[in-house]
Amino acid sequence: MVECTFCKIISGKIQGDILYEDDKVVAFSDINPQAPVHVLIVPKKHIPTILDVKERDMDIVSHIYSIVNRIAEDKGLSSKGFRVVLNCKDDGGQAVYHLHFHLLGGRRMNWPAG
Repeated sequence: MVECTFCKIISGKIQGDILYEDDKVVAFSDINPQAPVHVLIVPKKHIPTILDVKERDMDIVSHIYSIVNRIAEDKGLSSKGFRVVLNCKDDGGQAVYHLHFHLLGGRRMNWPAG
């Protein structure tokens, strides 16, 4: 398998604006932000889509949500709110096939989305 863009950021082969890292996840600024705050939270384990998450991966997914909360607090988004987006496959808008959560905030989010 050729490493994906996010695997290259995780391994340090591509530089990213890393905002948080631990043994399970990396969070970095999106290079094409759709809001004043646009952070991607990515598991270090390569999981292509949400459809590929197995029972053994549930600890990673729950950990990601705790990191979303931590970053939202750090970025001052907790009081007014924010959006978390997970895209799946082409029709869902997934551009990189490595599970990732978008944390968007710093402006009012409109509905319906996309």
